[in-house]
Amino acid sequence: MEDGTFESPGYCGDTAQDEDVLQWDTRNDCEVRQILDRIADKWSLLVIALLDQRSLRFTELRRRIDGISQRMLTRTLRHLERDGLVSRTVHPTVPPRVDYALTTMGATLHETIRSLVVWTETHQNAIAAARAAYDTRIAAEQKAAEQEAAERDAIAREALTPSTG
Repeated sequence: MEDGTFESPGYCGDTAQDEDVLQWDTRNDCEVRQILDRIADKWSLLVIALLDQRSLRFTELRRRIDGISQRMLTRTLRHLERDGLVSRTVHPTVPPRVDYALTTMGATLHETIRSLVVWTETHQNAIAAARAAYDTRIAAEQKAAEQEAAERDAIAREALTPSTG
């Protein structure tokens, strides 16, 4: 294989060796990037978290996920099913009953998500304090910049105003 040639269209480097985030290629055909984009969106995270508890019907999922539209839930479930994280079971009843459940692989992803949630809960107060400090600093910098601009304007007006004497 020639230097600089990728192994396959979706190959974008071995991210496990040095864990360099620059290896998460931004090309559209990079599978790692596509998978991360899919599983890290807010709707997918919520669906995976809910399905960890038990299998649910579409309407149950929609009721439990505040703010999700029917179209977005349908899309999210299809993507998760396509990626092998969610299974869809159609029961031959009238009307048809469809249940969604996590696959074994989806359950392992939920373990990772749970770790992220625990980390967030552990650090939420520190993050809130950092945000407040940042907001205070930015507001002070903005106020100082506005004062400097006002002082420059006053000096400029004074210089442009003819003196009477």
